[in-house]
Amino acid sequence: MRRAMKQAGTIIVAGMLAIGPTAGARGVSPYLPLNLEPEIEAQIERVLILGGKPVMRRPIPAATVLDALPKACKSDRDLCEQVGHYLARYTHISDLTHASIEGAGTHGADTILPDRYGLHNGSSWDASVGLYWQPSDYLLVSAGADAYDGRIDYTGSMLSVGFSKAQLDIGYKPHWFSPLSDSSMLMSSEAPTMPSVSVSNYEPLTRLGFSYEIFEARMSSQEIVYTPAPGGITDGYPRLGGLQLSIEPASGWALGLNRLVQYGGGARGGSSLSQLWGAFVNPSRAQGGNQDANPNAVNQEASVTSSFLFPGRVPFAIYAEYAGEDTSRGRNDLLGNAALSWGIHFPRLARRFDLTFEVSEWQTAWYTHTVWLDGMTNDGLVTGNWFGDERVFNNAVGGHSAMARLNWDAWFGGQVRLRYRVLQNEDFEGQGVPPVDYKRFHELSVGYARPWNGLIVGGEFDMGSDVFGRNFSRLAGFVRYDDPNARPGVALMDSVSEDGEAVSDDGAQILLDAGVNDLRIRTDLTGLTPKVTGPSSAGAHLALGARRAVSDHSDLGARVEYDDLDGRSLVGVRLIDYRYRFNGPLAIVGFLGAARYDLATPAYGFYYGAGLQWRDLLPHVDLALEARYYDSIARDRVLPSEPQAPRPDSFFDVWGGVLSLTYHF
Repeated sequence: MRRAMKQAGTIIVAGMLAIGPTAGARGVSPYLPLNLEPEIEAQIERVLILGGKPVMRRPIPAATVLDALPKACKSDRDLCEQVGHYLARYTHISDLTHASIEGAGTHGADTILPDRYGLHNGSSWDASVGLYWQPSDYLLVSAGADAYDGRIDYTGSMLSVGFSKAQLDIGYKPHWFSPLSDSSMLMSSEAPTMPSVSVSNYEPLTRLGFSYEIFEARMSSQEIVYTPAPGGITDGYPRLGGLQLSIEPASGWALGLNRLVQYGGGARGGSSLSQLWGAFVNPSRAQGGNQDANPNAVNQEASVTSSFLFPGRVPFAIYAEYAGEDTSRGRNDLLGNAALSWGIHFPRLARRFDLTFEVSEWQTAWYTHTVWLDGMTNDGLVTGNWFGDERVFNNAVGGHSAMARLNWDAWFGGQVRLRYRVLQNEDFEGQGVPPVDYKRFHELSVGYARPWNGLIVGGEFDMGSDVFGRNFSRLAGFVRYDDPNARPGVALMDSVSEDGEAVSDDGAQILLDAGVNDLRIRTDLTGLTPKVTGPSSAGAHLALGARRAVSDHSDLGARVEYDDLDGRSLVGVRLIDYRYRFNGPLAIVGFLGAARYDLATPAYGFYYGAGLQWRDLLPHVDLALEARYYDSIARDRVLPSEPQAPRPDSFFDVWGGVLSLTYHF
C-alpha cells in the first residue's frame, strides 16, 4: 500500500507543481459531510441548485457552497442564513465540524441501510465525528470517523495540500461519482471508505468550466483468480483507480465522464501506471484476452452524467447517469451491461418543501467478476449503487429501483423528512446462477430534527421488507453538534438584497412534444446468425423537457422522450440537448442521449441526432424535423428459451426521423 501511495503521490504532486498556484488561486477547501448529517446536507443541495451550481461528484467542498450562497440568497434568504450559520465553523484555524451519536432499537432482518458506510439494521448505535486544523491556506489536516456495531470507518481523515485548482488529499476521502443523491452506479458511500490518494479541483479551469478528480485507492482483501499462482487463486488487496472529468460551459449545465479500474492484488502485483493508463484509454483491449493469466487484466466501469438546472418560477434540477460494466461489441465508445438512472429535484415548492424523485434500472453483471471474485466491493459491500447489497452475494441479476424524498421546513420549527424506496430484482433462470425467488424491497423512512440549545436533536423511524421477504424496522434517536455562536460572514450577508429578488428566468421554458416517427431496425441476434433489417414503421412520438437560453443564440436543456417502435416503447433521456437560434425563425438542434428499448428484458445504448426547427410557427408552438440514430442498443440474452452463442447479448440499430410540434411555456 505504501508503495502504491508513493507511486501515485509522486505523479500527482508532479502534476500539481506543473500547474502551479496561479495568480488569484485560493487555498485548499475542507469537504462537507457525505451522508452523515442529512438535515444540513439537504439544505446545502438546495443552495447549490438555487445558486446555479450543478453537483457532479461528492463530497462537496465547502468553498463551492460559499460561492453559491450569494445567488441562492436572492431566492431564499432564510435558507441562506441556515447554511451560512453551518459553514461558519469552517472559517477558523481549527474547529469541530461534525459530531453525532445515535441510539436505536431494531427488529427483524439485519439488512444493510443504504448509503451509510455499511451500517446494518442490527446495530443499536452509530457515532461519527469530524474536525480540522488549517495552519495555512494551502495545508489542511482533517480527522474523522464513523463507527457502529462491528466496524469503525475513518472517513474524513486526510491530509490536504495544494490550492483551488489542484488539491491533493491523502487518507480516507469518500468518493461519489454521480449527480444522483440516492443511487450512484460507480462510487458511493454504500461501503466503508477506502484509503486513497486523490487530486481534484473545486475552482473550474478554462472557459469550459473544466473540473476533474483522479484517485487511487486500496480495496479490502479478496480472492483473485490468477492461473500462475499455486492453486490458481491468490489473496490480495486490489487497487482501484478512478477518474472523473466534467465541464460546465454554461452556468447551470454540466456534462461528466467517469471511469473506474480495479486491478492488481496478491500475486498479480500492481500494474504500472502506463499499463493503468492504457486501460483508461483503450478499455476494450484491457478486458480482452486470457484474464486469468494476464497480470495486466482489469475490471472496469464507466459512466456519462449530466445535470441541468432550470431557473424558472419553480426551479428544479434534472440529472441523468448512463453507466456500463466493461465495454460492448469490442468498441471503446459502447458501454456493456448498462444502467440508466435519472432524477429530478425541486428545491423549493411553496417555499417550505423540497422534493426529489430518482429511478434506476440496470442489466446483469454489476459488481461481479470472474477474476476478482468479490467484484467491485470493499469489506464485502459494493462500492456503488445500494441495490448490489440487496441480493444474494455475487448474484448477477438486473433490476430497477425508485426513490422519493420530501423534506418539509415545518411551521412549528425543525425539518420533517419523508423517504420511500422500492427495488425489484429480476428472477430469470439461465443466467449461470441458481434462480432466486426475489421479493419486492420496500423501505419507508420518517424523520424529524430541530436545533435545541447548541445541538441538533431528532429521530428517525425506518420500516420495510427486504428482497427475501423479511421485515425490518429501526427506531433511532440522535444528537448532533451545532455551534450556537456561529454566524455567517458579514460580507456575504451584506451582499444579499433585503427584498429577496428572485433569480432571473429569462429564456427558461417547459417543453411538450407530440408527433410521429418513421424508424427502421436492424437486429444482430447472436453474431452467428445473419443480421436482419426490418421495414420502416410509423409510430407516436411524445416528449417532456425543459430548456433555457445560455447566450444570445444558444439554448441548452434536458428531455425525456417516448417513441413507439413496432408496438414497443423506445425511451430516450437526452444527456446533451442543444439548440442554436438564427436571427430568423429557423434553428438547428443537436442531441446525444441514452435509450431504453422495451424487449423481453430491456436493451440499452446511446442515440444521437440533429434537426431543423421552425420557431413559433404558431404562438408558443415550434415545428421540428429530426434525424436520429440508435447505435448498437444491447440486450442480455438471459432467458432459458433464447438461442445460446458465445456472445451473450443481442444488438439493435435503429434509425429514422421524427416530425413533431413542440409547445413551450
